[in-house]
Formats: sequence, C-alpha cells, structure tokens
Amino acid sequence: MTRLTRADLDALPSYVPGRNVADLVRELGIAEAIKLASNEVPYGPLPGVVEAVTEAARGMHRYPDLAALQLRDALAERYGVAAERVVTGCGSVALAEVLVKATCMPGDEVLYSWRSFEAYPIIAAGAGATSIRVPNTGDHGHDLTAMAAAITDRTRLIFVCNPNNPTGTAVRKPELDRFLAAVPSDVLVVLDEAYRELVTDPTVPDALETYADRRNVVVLRTMSKAWGLAGLRMGYLVAQPEVATAVRKVLTPFSTSLVAQAAALAALAQEQEVVRRCGLVTAERDRVTEALRKLSVDVPDSQANFVWLPLGDRAAAFGAACESRGVIVRPFQPDGVRVTIGTPEENDAFLAAAEAALNA
Repeated sequence: MTRLTRADLDALPSYVPGRNVADLVRELGIAEAIKLASNEVPYGPLPGVVEAVTEAARGMHRYPDLAALQLRDALAERYGVAAERVVTGCGSVALAEVLVKATCMPGDEVLYSWRSFEAYPIIAAGAGATSIRVPNTGDHGHDLTAMAAAITDRTRLIFVCNPNNPTGTAVRKPELDRFLAAVPSDVLVVLDEAYRELVTDPTVPDALETYADRRNVVVLRTMSKAWGLAGLRMGYLVAQPEVATAVRKVLTPFSTSLVAQAAALAALAQEQEVVRRCGLVTAERDRVTEALRKLSVDVPDSQANFVWLPLGDRAAAFGAACESRGVIVRPFQPDGVRVTIGTPEENDAFLAAAEAALNA
C-alpha cells in the first residue's frame, strides 16, 4: 500500500510531556500526586492575569491581532529594541520550529548539543533538515569547541540552549564569545533562553543585552516558565529586521491567541512579583541540590527551575520509584532524570522519594 506520510518520521521519537497527575492518582488509588516533570512554576497565575484573560475571552468570536502589536510594542519597550525586531508566537518551541523553516531546506543541517531540548530533533526533522548532535561535556554542558568544529557548509542554524534543558547547566560569557566569533556570518545562532529569569550566576550573559545586535543571532524567550503562562503558550524572539521579517512570513497566522496576548500584557505589569517568585524557586533549587549531593548524586549546578540527576541507565527505574510514592519526575533514559523545583512541601516529598529510590 502506498504511504500517505513520510517514511523517515517512523524513526522519529514523539515529544514526551510530563505524566498526567490524574493518571497516576487513578493508578495508585491515592488522593493526590505531585508533578515535578514539566518545569512549571508552582505559584499560580500572576495578579491580574486571570481577570485579563476573562475580559479578553469576551471577544473570542473575533480573530486576534495578527501582529500582536500592543504586546510586541510592550516587549520592545521592556528590552529596549525596535518593535520590528520582535516576533511573538505560540510558545518559544513554536518559534524555534518556525526559525528552522525560515532557514533550512531539506538536507540542510541544524546543529545542537545533546542532550538538550528534546524538541530540537523533532522540529529539525519536520522541516526535512538533518540534525547534527554534539555530545555534552563530562559536566553535562555544551561543548562549544566541538560544536564550532562540527559546522559545515550545510549548517544553517545552531541552537544554544542556555541554561540547558534538561541538565540546567549554563554557558558563560567568555566561552560564548569565542563560539560566536567562530560561527560563519551566514549561519544563524539561536540563543534559547527559556529559563533566563532563573539565572543567578552573573557570568552567564543575558543574550538580549549582550548579543542581540549581532546580525546572525536570534534570542528566544518564553513566558511559559517564570511568567506563569505555560497553559496559554506565549513565546517571543528578538532578531535583526531581515530575519524577523522572514520569520513572520512562515509563522502560522493568528498563532498568538487573543487570550494569550491579553495574559502576556497583564503579566508584564507584574515584573516585581516575577522577581520575587523566581527568588523563591532559586532558593529551593539550591536547597534541593545540596540535599541530593548529600545522597551521593552528582547534581550539576543548575541555572534553571529544575535539577539534573545524571543516573544513566538507572533513570527509568528511579522515575518509576518516585511515581510509586506519588511524585512525578522526568526520566530521560539512559541519561538522567530532570526534576522541576516545586514548593518547599513538594520538594520535601521528592527528596523523601529520592532517598528511598536511591537506597532501594
């Protein structure tokens, strides 16, 4: 029988989200479970966001502003860039997909560290591009020297996830400076900063402040994490005008929804609350890291809202053991386990489950 879809997609893994809480509750017959698998911030919507969404929903029978002009202008003012350089989309992952579409023809190469964001190989394959994966360093970070050496005349786009998902490690300014200097001017570098608001290490550069004026650099951000809009899908990028124009041409029309635009505008008015909440998360991140190291887990320093347990081929068993105690984490077999930082009570429950799993 003649195929109706591309044969090469058979070998492509599907994106795996964190397990559904209701499924585990039903399976174990327990009252509730804790989900620390999807890098969500645990403190609920920011003040004013629910009200903004409710009001915007009254107009849901109308299309949203295609260009998201009010939101675009607000983001441009916040970051001190020209509005024409800002593009919004349905989460940063959707914009990453559009960037591949805007740069790659079938057979062109997309280069990234591995392990890194699991969507990268999926969106590369979706555009018919070839993934070039460069192994992480021994301390679970980007090997930028090896990545620079892997660039060929087919390389069209490079993802640098900083901080890296799922390991939490971050690239510092001197090494990123050297890397960008080594990248040819006709290769687009996407600095994926989904977790930028959680960075506490001053040597990790803010790409919007440091690199956004480079012609071949795109800075990618999301409002799903620190800004609490994961369920509404809101991302944005800052690029040079020629790149931003090309991205808009292949962006799915009206993909920045009416309610997402309203929610983002309301959230941007709560910057100090975001800073406060991020402080709570990073303090707990440090506490959880220290506790895991006392359990003899070699947890790398994280600059995101999660920690990485490099358990190798024990990852799946550890994840199952945590689930048996009502705590959902995110195994990446056979490399390690990513655990989102929750509330202090949620983190205590995880640490108890982790100790039991590691001592089993």
